[in-house]
Amino acid sequence: MRTDYHVHMAETGNLTIDYLRNYIKKAQQEGIEELGISEHAYFFQETRNILSNPWVENRRTLDFKTYQQMFDQANEAGIPIKMGIEMDYMPGKEAEMQEFIEARPFDYVIGSVHWIDEWGIDLAIFREEYEKRDLHEVYRQYFDRVVSLAESGLFDFVGHIDVIKVFGYRPDDQAFLREQYERAAEALAKTNTCIEISTAGLRKPVGELYPDPELLQICKEKGVGIVLCSDAHKPDHIGYCYDDAIKLARSAGYEKVHVFTKRKASVKPIR
Repeated sequence: MRTDYHVHMAETGNLTIDYLRNYIKKAQQEGIEELGISEHAYFFQETRNILSNPWVENRRTLDFKTYQQMFDQANEAGIPIKMGIEMDYMPGKEAEMQEFIEARPFDYVIGSVHWIDEWGIDLAIFREEYEKRDLHEVYRQYFDRVVSLAESGLFDFVGHIDVIKVFGYRPDDQAFLREQYERAAEALAKTNTCIEISTAGLRKPVGELYPDPELLQICKEKGVGIVLCSDAHKPDHIGYCYDDAIKLARSAGYEKVHVFTKRKASVKPIR
C-alpha cells in the first residue's frame, strides 16, 4: 500500500473534477493506491473563527460547499478519492475546530502547526525571524503546540511534524532536540495520532524528509503509526521521492502504513 493523503489543489488550479483528474493520473503513474485531497482549511470562509490574520485573509477565497461538491461529483463519477482537510492547530480554538470537523464527512483530518502566534514559521517572508529569536525557545514553543495538538485528539495525523526545521535552523543541542521529540511522541501515542513521512522537505531549503530519523525512531518505539505523503501542491508532486520515504520508514522498523475511511483507521503493509 502506498498512500498520498497530504495533497492541495487550490493554489494551482480550481476545485473541479477536471483538475482532480490530473492528480488521479499522476497517482496511478506513481503506484499510489489511496489518494486523498486535504485542502488548507484557512481557504474556507467557514474557518474565520479559528484562524484569521492578514496573510490568511488574503487567501480566504473559498466556500466549503465548493470543496464538498467536488467530492460529491467524484463519487458520482466513480472516482476513488478520500476527503481530507489540513487544519492549522490553533491553541485555545479546540471547540471551534471540533465543531468544524464534526460537521463535515471527512475521511481524515491533518493537524499542522504553521503559526506561533502571528509568526508564520514556514513562510519565506518570515524567515528572518529565526535570526532574531532564541532557537531553543522557538523549538520549545513549536513542540508545545505539537503536544497540545496531539492531546486535543482532534486529528488523525500530524502534518510535517518537524517543519520548524524548514529553513535549516536548529539548536546545536541534540539532547534538547531529543527531549522535544520524546514529549511529542508520547503525546501522539496516548491519543493514537499518527504522523506523516513527508517528502515535501526535499523540495524545501532544508533538503530533508520530515521527520528527522531520530524523531521517527522515537515515534516507532512509542507505537506511533505513519502515513506516506508528498504535501503536493500540484499534480507533479504526487508520490514525489517515495522510494526515499519508504527507505526511511523501514530504517526505523515500520512495515505498515495507516489508511483512513470516515475517520476510521486500519493498517496495510508498505509496498
